[in-house]
Amino acid sequence: MRLRLGIAYDGTNFNGWSRQPGQRTVQGVLEDGLATLFRRTGLAPRLTVAGRTDAGVHAIGQVAHLDVPFDALRAVTRPRRGHPAEAAGEADVLARRLTGILGAGADVVVNGIDRAPDGFDARFSALWRRYEYRVADASARRDPLERHRTVVIPRALDDQAMSTAAEQLVGLHDFAAFCKPRAEATTIRTLQSFRWRRSDDGTLVASLQADAFCHSMVRALIGAVVAVGEGRLEVGTPAELLRAAERTNAFNVMPAKGLVLIEVGYPDDHELETRATQTRARRRLQVQPEQA
Repeated sequence: MRLRLGIAYDGTNFNGWSRQPGQRTVQGVLEDGLATLFRRTGLAPRLTVAGRTDAGVHAIGQVAHLDVPFDALRAVTRPRRGHPAEAAGEADVLARRLTGILGAGADVVVNGIDRAPDGFDARFSALWRRYEYRVADASARRDPLERHRTVVIPRALDDQAMSTAAEQLVGLHDFAAFCKPRAEATTIRTLQSFRWRRSDDGTLVASLQADAFCHSMVRALIGAVVAVGEGRLEVGTPAELLRAAERTNAFNVMPAKGLVLIEVGYPDDHELETRATQTRARRRLQVQPEQA
């Protein structure tokens, strides 16, 4: 059976999502925990994620799935000797036991595990991903509790100019100017929205939503628009760079710590399989890594 996991993590001490030899990653920590639970069944479950995140990037709305035989799941979640039977279903019991292995104060949390609807694929069924990025400029009130997810710029930023520049980047485009090149990977994306707002403490918060993001795209877009806010680029320059469709050093890619994956959107259950089939067909033509 296929299980859907809701995941959140503080990316500060992770070297990104993807498992890497000798590195602490979100996928590695979760899969190691699952391997511990399933060790007597001979399984080592593997996760498929909605969006691979870079080192230092956080998430509160990450989604992944794993496939396990029902007999193995039942074996892992059966009542323990000397403990009363649990009324919850197997998926809920698995979530609690995985949380017990990760630890109550862990920097990665599984918020829930459910049986996935037919046709669900965490990566290919997704319609969109939404990220937020936090920047504290000179007018923001500093909050030390937010220091691991907020980038500080000790100058006043022109948020109106930043909003105007961001709006000009929305739509279906080739984002080559804002993506780290990868062999055989397309840089064509639909940026569905890109907005800025100030939170109650004056921190600038960007919200970006797209069908998918290529490698470093979010942080590059933020960097270009922050350069507008600083007065280093004209309001229309990011859009001009977009049309040029070539990687540039006209702006700096922003640090990873300000970036949070907020939510992944999926169609209604009866459309999941169709969406996954369509997405796979496109990506067979050109590989599209999802990594922000």
